[in-house]
Amino acid sequence: MIIVTGSTGSLGRRTVERLLERLPADRIGVSVRDPSKAQDLADRGVRVRQGNFDDPASLVHAFEGAEQLLLVSLDRTGEDCVTGHRAAIDAAVKAGVGRILYTSQMGAAHDSLFQACRDHAQTEDLLRATGLPWTALRNGFYAASALHFLESARHTGDIALPADGPIAWTSHDDLAEAAAAILTDEGRFEGPTPPLTGPAALDFDTVAEIAAQVTGRPFTRTVVPDDAFREQALAHGAPAPIADLLLSIFAAARKGEFAAVDPTLAGLVGREPATFRTRLERAWTE
Repeated sequence: MIIVTGSTGSLGRRTVERLLERLPADRIGVSVRDPSKAQDLADRGVRVRQGNFDDPASLVHAFEGAEQLLLVSLDRTGEDCVTGHRAAIDAAVKAGVGRILYTSQMGAAHDSLFQACRDHAQTEDLLRATGLPWTALRNGFYAASALHFLESARHTGDIALPADGPIAWTSHDDLAEAAAAILTDEGRFEGPTPPLTGPAALDFDTVAEIAAQVTGRPFTRTVVPDDAFREQALAHGAPAPIADLLLSIFAAARKGEFAAVDPTLAGLVGREPATFRTRLERAWTE
């Protein structure tokens, strides 16, 4: 059986759907904080069990019988994130899971300027220490994050953000399909995968050009000083740690941490991954 955590979230849910295209429902299970939110999966024959990262015993029960576990990284940062991942990994060992796959990120490193990448690096260390077979899916940076940064520019025509660097924006749909492909072809990767990325790395200057082409409207790119960006985020209600986290994405991009483009994702999904232009068109014109 394949067990997926976070299966009511953006990536986990898409991965379960892709697995259901490949496997009978009774070979798939999900671990969710609130089982009522996965009732439709239960109705389709998927095993649904309650699993809470703050309740390790519940995770052991949720992971029971898993030949493979897809551990979808938590939407937390810092020690809170790593502690949750540690609880899940320990529970997987206790439950006798055969293999753990983890949704890491391209750029995962202990010296990354982006906190989430440092969390991923620590989690990969925990996986390595289990002695179990494991795979870290080094996912490209979610294109949904770029769309979030562009939301105000969609209306103003001005992409006012800190200085950046190229990022290989990648879609949730493609990453979910890749995860399902790896899960159903056990042992394809040992340890970290190559970066699983979209077909090009773009900075926001290039994104402005694409936005203009998609909409037929002019877009400008204004570089906002880091301090001013942080103050703006705080003024809009972002807590200081979140403002700092957002700012660190741009610092890491300037360092080139998300610039790699790799063909591995295309090989897994059997086609060219969605371009950022395609994602922008879908978000802004459909």
